Amino acid sequence: MKKILRNKDQGNFLERYLKSFYHAVSGLIYALIYEHNMIIILLSAIVTTVAGFYYNINATEWLFCILIIGLVAGTEMINTSIEALVDLTTLKIHPLAKIAKDTASSATLIFSIAAFIGAIIIFLPKILN
Repeated sequence: MKKILRNKDQGNFLERYLKSFYHAVSGLIYALIYEHNMIIILLSAIVTTVAGFYYNINATEWLFCILIIGLVAGTEMINTSIEALVDLTTLKIHPLAKIAKDTASSATLIFSIAAFIGAIIIFLPKILN
């Protein structure tokens, strides 16, 4: 079977890697500019990082914070891409489009709730002491 070349398959290894990296950064910049939730996530990550240094959290707590920040941000990016794909497919209001968009955004909500609970478990005892 003959391999079908896609745009990403053109160029040498380094060119393909740099092109992929550029596209990933472009997606992140787009989300930071146009998706208000990404600004909230970024600010939460900054506050968490500052609080982590201030309260001298341990390595396990740092790992949780880093992982959950990545999961919330990554899930928001997936949510954004699903919403864009649904909008590309149809601009009409359709029950299935609503389900796709709502369930994708609920994934971010679930991770955000987990992050909030984790932050309470990690930081509240330190704040109260």
